[in-house]
Amino acid sequence: MADAKVIPFDEGRRRTPLTPLPEDGPDADARAAARDASGPEGPAEDSPEGAAEGPAGGLLDRLLGADWEDRAARGLDFLRRRVTGEYEVDDFGYDPDLTEQVLLTVLRPLYEKYFRVEVRGLEHIPDDGAALVVANHSGTLPLDGLMLQVAVHDHHPAGRHLRLLGADLVFALPVAGELARKAGHTLACTQDARELLERGEVVGVMPEGFKGLGKPFAERYKLQRFGRGGFVSTALQTGAPIVPCSIVGAEEIYPMVGNSQTLARLFGFPYFPITPTFPWLGALGAVPLPTKWTIQFGEPIATDGYPPQASEDPMLMFNLTDQVRETIQHTLYKLLVRRRSVFF
Repeated sequence: MADAKVIPFDEGRRRTPLTPLPEDGPDADARAAARDASGPEGPAEDSPEGAAEGPAGGLLDRLLGADWEDRAARGLDFLRRRVTGEYEVDDFGYDPDLTEQVLLTVLRPLYEKYFRVEVRGLEHIPDDGAALVVANHSGTLPLDGLMLQVAVHDHHPAGRHLRLLGADLVFALPVAGELARKAGHTLACTQDARELLERGEVVGVMPEGFKGLGKPFAERYKLQRFGRGGFVSTALQTGAPIVPCSIVGAEEIYPMVGNSQTLARLFGFPYFPITPTFPWLGALGAVPLPTKWTIQFGEPIATDGYPPQASEDPMLMFNLTDQVRETIQHTLYKLLVRRRSVFF
């Protein structure tokens, strides 16, 4: 431990505040005014704390926030870890350090200030162990998955990370695919989903896929088909509970009024959206509308009470898939009835 710094004793300064002065006399009013201006602790320049709270420090606090020094220290520490290689990446490419320090930090203003997401029912996701979150999918661009990731990480009591299962197209894109891997997401295949659940991760899946993401605005909040129920089979094999999740607000961020199939085939996309602002306004038309979001997690559906061969029973998988779908759809209707405005 470093030696403490010894401050020289100043008799003059030490004696002055302790020696009582007469309260009356010709200079009484001047002394009272000086005492009021300096405060009970004496002049600000005699106090290190007063110097730290001077005009420069106050301006920085107002511009950058009261915790700007802590954030700057964390940022420098993050850069040091990146330079020295003191961070870990799992075999899926997940980089928790980069995700927490950069990716979630970028998404958080969109979550808190722009979409003003309200999240409910996070207690249905366990504090530890595997869980499979199944949500509706919408919005033309997959911003709902990103907001879902922020909701679970920032508001769950255990601060859990959501590992989403994405389509092949996501990971084929040059930049988006790499960032998706860094954020902990992987291909929507049985092998990857099962391995993550066996590790005790919280896995997210949106079974509607592109059918839900690219549906017309006229069909908003009407769930599309949930595929063949592969997510139910994976949950049965691992015994992970299924947590239904309903998202309201994402349908209106890009009102899709048309679909140019010619441009979709040209670019290799499953659809090419036409909205009231895109492509007419160019890049400005790609700005999402600032809708108000609600994310509701429902009660988990247990899968650990079934026999090992249950994942091969097509009727059981159909029934569980239909149960999850109906739960999400019913919750969507309830949230829409309670919603007073799309934007407020």
